[in-house]
This record gives sequence, structure tokens and C-alpha cells, in this order.
Amino acid sequence: MKKYLVNIKQLTGIQEDISKLKLKGKEMGILHSIDNAYLEIENGLIAGFGKMANLPEINDSETIDCSGKIVLPAWCDSHTHLVFAGTRETEFVDRINGLTYEEIAARGGGIINSAKRLQSASEEELYQAAWTRLEEIKSYGTGAVEIKSGYGLSLDAELKILRVIKRLKADSDLTIKSTFLGAHAVPPEFKGNKDGYLDMLIDKVLPIIKEENLADYIDIFCETNYFTVADAERIMEAGTKYGLQSKIHVNQFTSIGGIQAGIKHNALSLDHLEVMTDQDITDLHTSETMPTALPSCSFFLKIPFAPVRKMIDEGLAIALATDYNPGSTPSGKIPFVISLACIYQRLTPEEAINAVTMNSAYAMGISDTHGSITVGKKANLIITKEISSYNYIPYAFGGNHVERVVLG
Repeated sequence: MKKYLVNIKQLTGIQEDISKLKLKGKEMGILHSIDNAYLEIENGLIAGFGKMANLPEINDSETIDCSGKIVLPAWCDSHTHLVFAGTRETEFVDRINGLTYEEIAARGGGIINSAKRLQSASEEELYQAAWTRLEEIKSYGTGAVEIKSGYGLSLDAELKILRVIKRLKADSDLTIKSTFLGAHAVPPEFKGNKDGYLDMLIDKVLPIIKEENLADYIDIFCETNYFTVADAERIMEAGTKYGLQSKIHVNQFTSIGGIQAGIKHNALSLDHLEVMTDQDITDLHTSETMPTALPSCSFFLKIPFAPVRKMIDEGLAIALATDYNPGSTPSGKIPFVISLACIYQRLTPEEAINAVTMNSAYAMGISDTHGSITVGKKANLIITKEISSYNYIPYAFGGNHVERVVLG
């Protein structure tokens, strides 16, 4: 049965060419729209759209009246750590009192703190908490999300996270991608034996992941005091052996060559990018990888924002994501990410919206089916409340302007 969204004030995020998978440079500043529009859905896919004057005859089809409302493609959040146990507000207070992220980690906080809590939580507890977070982000307009492991830091706990993600994939109407991030930090029991920890991840965990089909991608935190470029290359090569493309954390605090390693190994995305050299930006021009910035992490930790204005002006594509996690970004609200990108990184609303739809879909490997209003793509849609324009979304950052999310 066909369904129709009718009397749409503005249908935006249109991409007529289904072969167009990402936008870069000046393209990111264009958001194609139709005023007073309709959209047709059939079998969960976008079947057509146009001006209301050209609406085909509707018989008994279900219709949704969108008078005064804007319809956009649902957000794609390409970087989260949404499965975790417990929160870390005590560390939030520590930062207020002057401790840095690195100092908190050195005292046993940070990722290690979350890993201890997760190791003692049951799979069912993790599932229920993550389900609540999924419903929360959906209410803000997210229709697709990538979820990483990395707060387990042991064979059993990392697999527990990935099995929870697999259950979420089966049960949720959101599109979900799973990423294995065992190399998020070195656990205390492997202190002084980082290579032994990587051996365990590669030799013991990856074969089980392949056997149970638990991940789509592999990741590593390539950063000073965490994992080196050589470590990252080793993990990416192992991932390739097991059919997992790379998505890696790079350049959050320092530029140590992770960008170049990711490019060399055809990483799907390179994420964080708060600290970028001119050479890093130049080298990205040689790659099809998607640079991905995480503005709410910069906001929460009070660290530099990724120089995405410069990167777009130099012709690069950019994606934006939330980095939803308990330590550095306890929020999965994409509209706030859009606001931060506009306010602190000087993106236009058009660029920011394209970065959380078209380009973030690319960073998840789903841009052939998600991220734009295109005939044949999945009907993952946001229907806003009655608002004046899409510019109102980043402008009025305190509210939730989503009335309804249509997923397929």
C-alpha cells in the first residue's frame, strides 16, 4: 500500500542522482528543496515526490498532512558508543575543578572506568539501557546509527557489547551498523604489554566476531598515550583479513600520522580531527575516506573544534556525528551538533544538514540507501513541527523541533 506525505511546507534534502554518494566543498552549501510538496512512499522506499499541483490521484492510500511542516531525510549518526554501563558525572566535576581528560584517565578514570562498570553489567542490563538511548535519539530525528564497542576491554566484555548491538539491530526500526573498537585503551591487566593485548584482540576476538557476524567495521584510538600509527596499521590489516573495513579515531589531541595511515588502508572514515596540520588536510584530498568531526565532544571537553570550515573551503567533504558516550559526549542529539557546527565552526545550516545526512550516511557505508530524498532510497524521514524554515533547527537549539520520524 502506498502512503503519501501531503501539503509539505518544504521538502528538503533532495538528491535526484542516486549515484551521488557524498557532497564536498561548495556542493555542501546546496540543499535542494521543493515548496508545497508531496512525497510518495511504497514498500518502505521513496517512490516519488513533487509539487502538490502534480499530486497523483489518491484512492484509499494513507496520507499524513504536513501543513506548515518541513520534511527532511532522517539524521545518520555515524559515530557513537551508545552501549555503555553507568555515567561519569564525577569526572565532569573533576574537569570543572581543573583536571584534564588525560589526567583523569591517568588516575583510572575515563575509558578504564567505563570498562570496569561494563564488565560487571549483564547483557540484559546493557540492552535495556541502550534501547532507551535508541528511542531517545530517534525522538530527535536520528534514523540510522553506528555503535562501537570499546568499553569492554576484555574478550568477554567486548563480545558482550557486540552481541547487544546485534540484538538492537534485530529489534529496532533504526538502521544500525556495528563497529569493533577493542583497541580503545590498554586495560590494566595488560599494562606494559600493549602488544599482548593487541594479540588477544586479533587472535582470539576477531575470529569469534567473524563466526557470529558481530561487526561491520573495525576501529582503533590512534593517539598519543593510547595506540601508535604502527598499532593502527596492524589493527586495520587484521580487520581487512576478517572482512572489516576501518573507521578510526585520529587527531583528537595530537597529529601523529593517523590520517595518512587511514588513507593508506582505505578507511571509510577518519573521526575526531580536532588537531589538523596543513599536510593532514592536503593528504585527505587523495582519498575517498570521509573526514568526520564531533562538535559536541569539543564542546563538552573544552578542546579545539575540528577546522571543518577550512576543510570545506579547500574542497573536502565533511560528516558530523555525536560521539554519544558516557565520558566525553553524554548526548546523542544531532540537532545540537548542527547548532554547534553553525555557531563554533561557521558552517551554514545547509552544510551542517548535509553533513549529518548525505555525508554521514557515506561514513556509515549506507549512502546508496540513506541520507537524502531520492527515489529508491529508504523512506527514513523527519517531519518537523510547524517551524518557519530549516534554519530554525540550529537557531533554536534548546528545543526538539521534530514532530514525527518515519522509518521505512
